Amino acid sequence: MVRISDIIRAEFAEEDNKRDAGLKTPENIVRYDDIIYGTESKWQKLDVYRQKDATGKLPVIVSVHGGGWVYGDKERYQFYCMDLAERGFAVVNFSYRLAPEYKFPASLEDTNSVFTWVLENAETYRLDTEKLFAVGDSAGAHILSLYLDICTNPDYAGNYKFHTPEAPQIRAVALNCGQYHMGEENLDELTGKLMEEYLPGKGTKQELQLLCADDYVTEKFPPAFLMTAEEDFLRGQAPLMYEKLKSMHIPCEFHDYRSGKTEKLGHVFHLNIRSEDAHKCNDEECRFFKQILNN
Repeated sequence: MVRISDIIRAEFAEEDNKRDAGLKTPENIVRYDDIIYGTESKWQKLDVYRQKDATGKLPVIVSVHGGGWVYGDKERYQFYCMDLAERGFAVVNFSYRLAPEYKFPASLEDTNSVFTWVLENAETYRLDTEKLFAVGDSAGAHILSLYLDICTNPDYAGNYKFHTPEAPQIRAVALNCGQYHMGEENLDELTGKLMEEYLPGKGTKQELQLLCADDYVTEKFPPAFLMTAEEDFLRGQAPLMYEKLKSMHIPCEFHDYRSGKTEKLGHVFHLNIRSEDAHKCNDEECRFFKQILNN
């Protein structure tokens, strides 16, 4: 029997190979690769990127990759993350355990382990943990949103066995083309099939409610840059999170990107660093982070 995860892995890999063909590490970037942050070295690895000539500690961006909860790793995100690093940040790019081999909440546990690693290794890699940010797209935006709920909503955190580090707080986030609400009325056929592979109970009503990131937002959620695009198949999700953030008086920006060219912008267009539209989006997100530091 063919699994939906196998189909997605094949299709997404082909698209990502085309997108990144010929790209190389920029000459001004130093990279620290394949650092083990957990006990399962096949999955739990991360890279750190920073500009070669940067002195002292840099503000940090942790990137949570997308891939429908079943696909992706840090290799698929290396060029995007190094592109962010060229804007003056140290960027932490990590792989996490994927479904269906590992069920929810494995990806959240790994995200927590990475933030713990950042705090514990800040001196070695010159990371300014007082200036800590995060980005996530697609399923990665969902994972990141849930993790932020755990960090900022004690009642919601009680659903999980792991504990977040006593931390300098995550100052702001960028949530790109994400899924935020998992009510049965919001699930398309593909997402429903993915939930069958991602969730231990294959997507019970109680499990889906636990995955409604927007429902657990409190006033302590960090400032957020929310992004979607004209041909993003999750386009209807960003306004749900934006309205919830506004209702909690959380500083936030909502951007609905349009190219103005014949080819319309699709899901996670910002990962194609050859694109002028991606350049604009990534500039604006990093500008948002720097504005948070100046406020």
